[in-house]
Amino acid sequence: MSELKITGKIKTILDTVKGESKDGNQWKKVEFVVSNNEGYEGREQIFCFQIFGAERVDKFLQYNMVGNEVEVKFNVKTNLHNGRYYTNLDAWSVFGVQSEGTPKPVNQQAQEPVGVVDEPDGLDGLPF
Repeated sequence: MSELKITGKIKTILDTVKGESKDGNQWKKVEFVVSNNEGYEGREQIFCFQIFGAERVDKFLQYNMVGNEVEVKFNVKTNLHNGRYYTNLDAWSVFGVQSEGTPKPVNQQAQEPVGVVDEPDGLDGLPF
């Protein structure tokens, strides 16, 4: 399966849900809605994703808030329960994106590009 991803703005972050499995293990999940204008004739599309697992949920809530522009990588998962099918969009990567013309936050320091190395004269970095 190819990598599924969308870019959009976080529209809503729903309340965190906690519970206990049949085995007695604690679990935690959060759902959030991302919207963009990539629908038919530029109409708004909305996607509701879920993040499952206490550590993942805590990291998501620490670094994201409503209004952030993000790129979400996700898997589509369908389960059968009592004769009904339930489909979820399971987010496994959520990163902020900087759209063109959007100023960087004042407290963010300018960073050097990662992985750029000055090559000595006569070497172009190619292995052949």
